[in-house]
Amino acid sequence: MKIVIIGAGSVGTNLHHGFTLKGIRTELVHGRPLTANPSAVAELPQADVYIYAIADNALAEVVSKVNAPRALHLHTSGSMPIEVFGPDKPHAGVLYFFQSFSRQVLIDDWNTIPCFIEGRNIDDIAAIYSFAQCLTSHIYEANQHDRERLHVAGIFANNYTNLMYRIAEDVLSQTQIPFQALLPLIDRTAAKIHEMKPAEAQTGPAQRGDEAVIQHHVEILKTTPYAALYQELAALIEKAHSH
Repeated sequence: MKIVIIGAGSVGTNLHHGFTLKGIRTELVHGRPLTANPSAVAELPQADVYIYAIADNALAEVVSKVNAPRALHLHTSGSMPIEVFGPDKPHAGVLYFFQSFSRQVLIDDWNTIPCFIEGRNIDDIAAIYSFAQCLTSHIYEANQHDRERLHVAGIFANNYTNLMYRIAEDVLSQTQIPFQALLPLIDRTAAKIHEMKPAEAQTGPAQRGDEAVIQHHVEILKTTPYAALYQELAALIEKAHSH
């Protein structure tokens, strides 16, 4: 079976790495030339499976240029519909691995990573399921409605959390205290939600309703861009724990 991964960004590079570790050969192709240079499409290798690991805003354009009606076509997006594959691609679906990917740190162990799949028909779903099993045993069917909301939840849980780390690092940059001093707290916070619901794990002055501490912190932050954000987040926590 010939597998081509279109897109050599974070997702595509990690997929290529993951399949390679399992002894499955894939060919990794850069997606950008397919949009910038029409002749590059003619040089695209013929394959049994095409995995499109490219940005959502380029997916439809790249998909439309690939002429392989007998192949299985899969995109890796949490937000894009299966309908991005037109009628010229009767075998199509979604292979959405729910994880944060980076080209700098490649993932070796995929078995704990959940994969959410969708297919046009039962045969395609079965094929996609078998394909996903090459990397993980945690496989779930999920339609676009559910994947979109999973993606939004992931943004809050991962991307926005990482933004909080950046803000914390910036606040500490005005002190002699290194960011590493926060790591045990960060690790403990993440570990707690393996054991309890996030609402139960919430601590801090806003959860306690300690307005004096909140206002003191706002005063400390008044020369930074973060004072209003601190207040808004504190208000959300207070509201959530007021009943």
